[in-house]
Amino acid sequence: MSFDTILKGGVLPDGAQADIAITDGRIAAIAANIDAEAGETIDIAGNLVSPPFVDPHFHMDATLSYGQPRINASGTLLEGIALWGELKPLLTHDAVIERALAYCDWAASMGLLAIRSHVDVCDDRLLAVEALLEVKKQVADYIDLQLVAFPQDGLYRSPSARANTIRALDMGVDVVGGIPHFERTMADGRASVTELCEMAADRGLMVDMHCDESDDPMSRHIEQLACETQRLGLGGRVAGSHLTSMHSMDNYYVSKLLPLIAEAQVAAIPNPLINITLQGRHDSYPKRRGMTRVPEMLKHGIRVGFGQDCVLDPWYSLGTADMLDVAFMGLHVAQMTNPADMRRCYEMVTTQSAAIMGLADYGLEVGKRADLVVLDAGNPIEAIRLRATRLLVMARGKVIARRARSPMQLFIPGREAGIDRRFTVPAPD
Repeated sequence: MSFDTILKGGVLPDGAQADIAITDGRIAAIAANIDAEAGETIDIAGNLVSPPFVDPHFHMDATLSYGQPRINASGTLLEGIALWGELKPLLTHDAVIERALAYCDWAASMGLLAIRSHVDVCDDRLLAVEALLEVKKQVADYIDLQLVAFPQDGLYRSPSARANTIRALDMGVDVVGGIPHFERTMADGRASVTELCEMAADRGLMVDMHCDESDDPMSRHIEQLACETQRLGLGGRVAGSHLTSMHSMDNYYVSKLLPLIAEAQVAAIPNPLINITLQGRHDSYPKRRGMTRVPEMLKHGIRVGFGQDCVLDPWYSLGTADMLDVAFMGLHVAQMTNPADMRRCYEMVTTQSAAIMGLADYGLEVGKRADLVVLDAGNPIEAIRLRATRLLVMARGKVIARRARSPMQLFIPGREAGIDRRFTVPAPD
């Protein structure tokens, strides 16, 4: 038997060493030793081979726009929204495409091969929708780009948002979005959740709603989202993004809320980098962390995926398309330092987020599409600790990014010449 490519000696996320054979863009075999002919054999011995990284929450229409038309001086969510409102009229079709493609290049180089991007539909031109639909076509050979119709200024608060949301979905946008906490009243927020979920149910689409991105513990639209999910039979197709108000809610109320979310099969998408940057801005001390209750959600069986949210845009002045940065921050803020929990954080930027997005052809399994990343690390925990260098990225069975492993050289008398920060944890006695 002959294969197109064999990757030799990789370490799978579960710790097993294996070869991976690839033919016609798909994984043909995974075994301890594959002794066969191949068009190319690549030695990845001792390095972690992983399914690609997945970002279930991003804003590609705004990415790489930092400083246009000005910088968010206060660093707050509301100033970011206002700044985006100033930028929208200045957007051009070509500029949105250029910035999005540049970000997709960053993503490809980092092994980030699936992205769910919210796209603002409150511009009557729907310019960003048209641009990102074009980008989706251009990157389809190496990135799964899923678009969410997002009425950034409120489904009811913005006069044309409802009609524009419908127009965007008719144009081929994949997911129904919303922002109930930004409506003028709590009642409008609840009504928007109901209407948007009904819209998704009628069209057979998924729902991903910015939900309760607030420090206000009385912002409780996640409760409505869970109820509508159950009423309409949308379990497994709905996600609540951010959910930051939960960090300030009364514990008794949360003890009722978490089982409801779990029962409804609503997923949660916290965004650690952005949530801890934007939330708690009105606090003096003590300052709230700003991220939702991830460990408690996991204990209730709620599916959780970490998102990047923003890179160099009106809300966030940093970012590199590295989902290991996201996992690293999430691990710290959620205090998930037990080895099993750290591995779960890795899954939250890979397999769990893939499940939230409904990526059926994802994973290191025979027959699945040959999308994978090889990292300069021995296991998922080490990958997070080091924010490990990507040594090879493969999409649809083709190598799309590659670099040689290159340890830092040290020139100090009496010390070793090469520095390697990988570390083998001693086995327990």
